[in-house]
Amino acid sequence: MRYPAFLEKRFDFPPFFEAHLEYPRQQIEDIEAELIPQLDEAICTAGILENHTVAVGIGSRGIAQLPELVHIVCRQLVSIGARPVVVPAMGSHGGATALGQEEILAVLGVTESACGAPVRSSMETIRIGTALGEVPVFYAKDALGMDHSICINRVKPHTKFKASIESGLTKMLCVGMGKHNGALSYHQGALKHGFFETQRAMGQVAMDRSNFRFGVGVVENAHDSLMAIAVVPADQVLEREPALLSLAQENLPVLPVQDLDVLVVRRIGKEISGAGMDPNVTGRAYDLMESDFSKTMNATRVAILGLSKKSDGNAIGMGNADIITEAVFEGMSYEKTLMNSYPHSV
Repeated sequence: MRYPAFLEKRFDFPPFFEAHLEYPRQQIEDIEAELIPQLDEAICTAGILENHTVAVGIGSRGIAQLPELVHIVCRQLVSIGARPVVVPAMGSHGGATALGQEEILAVLGVTESACGAPVRSSMETIRIGTALGEVPVFYAKDALGMDHSICINRVKPHTKFKASIESGLTKMLCVGMGKHNGALSYHQGALKHGFFETQRAMGQVAMDRSNFRFGVGVVENAHDSLMAIAVVPADQVLEREPALLSLAQENLPVLPVQDLDVLVVRRIGKEISGAGMDPNVTGRAYDLMESDFSKTMNATRVAILGLSKKSDGNAIGMGNADIITEAVFEGMSYEKTLMNSYPHSV
């Protein structure tokens, strides 16, 4: 078999060297010892009592030890006689369907058997107010039907903008707990008012007009291990989240170069980053009203080799690469990827 002439051409590649980056490994060794005292205090302060129902909002991110975190939260609620129910809080992920979002939780290990609480998935919402004079704020109907609601989310740099509050508890409230309607409202509002301003305003409405009591914010180190847990009362979220974000930024894994000819990404996935591959690391992002991530790193060509299984076919971020493999294309769900990219969602 003869190959085309251009394939027979000899290429003189430069020398290749293997390099390893070492990041600090500060992490929580005993999650229960770190979480339970904070959690018990928050439950008491929130007035959660025996027989009260509690919606526990969980997103689609691949948070380290997520099933264990959810299990501890549900167990502590059950220990006082409360009745926790896990509610997907993930905007339009899973194809913006109740079944799709429940399946994402299962892939992440968040199931009734693992967490000790039933999972109730629905896309129904109730409009609870208006932010910035015109942006509707929605909240999950299932959560509002309970006595209390809380949420668990990772605090990290956002993939679209830079501010004192980016991706974390506030975003979970206005987008995740707002379901698909909340995601659409947030992104449409952001086109006019800006991402940070819209998120802060919608989050404040959600805290004031819903039954949200507290959030469990976690920060991961560069090795994707938990390094900080903070249980934050509703009225302190906007005040305390910036410090958690600063910690996350200080421990974000980045490459020690600014200019590259070629960047090869082993795999992308929605549970890895909201943008599939984090532009805070790759420097690649093409979208409306976003920050200039190319100042972080500028790669002439970006290639993606694979799509993570936990992404469940969502190949968001694929368009930020120049080259993909057949494995990425074949593993992509067109419907799920489209739903997460047009109109904009979480």
